[in-house]
Order: sequence, then C-alpha cells, then structure tokens
Amino acid sequence: MSGDDARWLGAALALATRGVGRTAPNPSVGCVIVAGGRVVGRGWTQPGGRPHAEAMALAAAGSSARGGTAYVTLEPCAHVSARGPACSDGLIAAGVARVVAAATDPDPRTAGAGFARLRAAGIEVAVGSQVDAERLNAGFFTRQRHGRPHITLKLAMSLDGAIALADGSSRWITGERARAHAHLERAGCDMIVVGAGTLAADDPALDVRLDGLEHRAPRRAVLSTSLAAIPHGARIGAALLLRDLSDLDGDAAILTVLVEGGAGVATRLLAADRVDRLLIYRAPIVVGGRPAVGDLGLTDLGSAHGRWRQVDTLDLGPDRVEEYDRTR
Repeated sequence: MSGDDARWLGAALALATRGVGRTAPNPSVGCVIVAGGRVVGRGWTQPGGRPHAEAMALAAAGSSARGGTAYVTLEPCAHVSARGPACSDGLIAAGVARVVAAATDPDPRTAGAGFARLRAAGIEVAVGSQVDAERLNAGFFTRQRHGRPHITLKLAMSLDGAIALADGSSRWITGERARAHAHLERAGCDMIVVGAGTLAADDPALDVRLDGLEHRAPRRAVLSTSLAAIPHGARIGAALLLRDLSDLDGDAAILTVLVEGGAGVATRLLAADRVDRLLIYRAPIVVGGRPAVGDLGLTDLGSAHGRWRQVDTLDLGPDRVEEYDRTR
C-alpha cells in the first residue's frame, strides 16, 4: 500500500468509529470512495447494521465511483441476506477499479469470498492493517471466532490499588475528566454489567451522561449468583439478571460488554479468564482500603507474566487511564 492508501484507510477507520456500539450483530465499518484524488463518497454502518458502509458510500458517490478506489475497514460481504444485497456485488456494479480493505471478514459466509468475487470481476484488491480493524471491531471478531462477546473490565483505583475506603466509600476515586472518559466507553458498548454488591452499595444508573450522547446508553445487566430481584426504585431500572457472563454467549446482538462491577466480580472474571481487555483508571492518591482484585488462585508469579499487553495510555487531568489487551 502507498502512503495515500494508508491515509484514506485511516479516514475510513475514523468513520467506522461513529457506529461502534450501535450496529450489532453487524460490525461497524467505514468506507471512503476516492476518484481523481478527491472523496466522492463516504459511509459507515448505520444503527442496527444496515445500510452497510459500502452501500451508503456508493449511494453518495453515484456514477463518480466508476474507476475509483474504495477504502473499507472490513472485507466487503459476499452473502445476500433478507436485509440487503452483498456489498462486493455493489462495488462491482458501480465499476470501482480498486478496493483497499483493512481486514478480512471472519464471518464464514464471507471470509475471503468477498475478495475473491472482486478479483474475479477484474478489481484490484489490497489488504492493509488487520490490527487496527480488529481492535475497532473486537466484539465482532471475538463473537465470530469464539462464539461469545468481547469483555472489558473497567477499574478505577488509587496508586495502591484500592477501589474504595475501608468503609466502602468510593465516590470519587477519579476526577471529572476520567469519569467522562468512562461514560464515552459506555457509549461504545452493547451492554454494561455490574455485580449485585455494587448495585446494593452504590445504586448506579449506568447511563451515559455526556451531552449529545445520552441516547447511546447500552443495555444494562446485573451479575447475581442468587438471581435476586433488582430492588424496587433502583436507578438502574429494568435490567437483565445474569448468573454468569456465559449467559450472554448465545445472544448475537451483544458484541461488547463493559463490566463495572466491584472487586468480587473483577476477581471472578479474571480467575475464569473471561476478560479480554482491561481499562484501568488510576488516580494519584493513596488510600489503603479495599483492593481492586482478590485472590486469583495463582501459585507462582511466573504464571502472571505475559498475559497482558499495554496498548494505550492517556492522561486525563491528574488521572491516567491504561488500556491492556489479553494476549491469547
């Protein structure tokens, strides 16, 4: 790929972020169509998964797409469904000369068949950075490969690893900017989960309190081994009761789950190796108090190494968020 290819593919990836958390069971895809050195069409997957990004971009480009290059963050689909035609067929009919994609689609109904169909029609195909596209649609890739949602565990803690004072007080460990960032994370997931203990202690609303994004609040669920009813008047309102996160494995509409549970839930999930991503908000305070994670059953420190890879850090005023991916 050329430098221009990388730039336009980056633009398509930026467009794809607009649909994250709103397109399940489909991935959130971005598409930019370039002809004569200028953008003639752009699109991203719409809420509920349709129209696809390519269809939106082709509609905007019209006849200008002929002879151009389509930059798309995921291999154009090769299967026709009741919800719409195959995007690879749409690109062929529009007469594009070249397709640059960021990743191969893991869905077995496409999985290389889209590229093959394009090449058979005489369209040049190039594949770029798989890593960026996979991280953007981690929930879709995890569900296609492992049959379950992608799990992010969020923890807000002090420098000494405490999530609350000894009496359970935890408002607030981090400052306003860090809390706003956490709400942005909520807006990009399909479901948010807390433990029954957190529900009882904090009565969280689990909504999105960011101007203009209030409508992006995800579905809400409570982890409870006893499946006890949600208390009347709780701010969480109607929510799904789960005995275990595996209860969500059969729900294709749930691609990404954000867990904001307390130490008990965090310990259970980490011990069961159900966490794919760690999001740690760290405040520059030392408080003692209640630790973020309990005993994971490790018998030697060696087995703890090599399991997590830091992928990003960001300063948020006095606080810092650290992002880690599970290495598998």
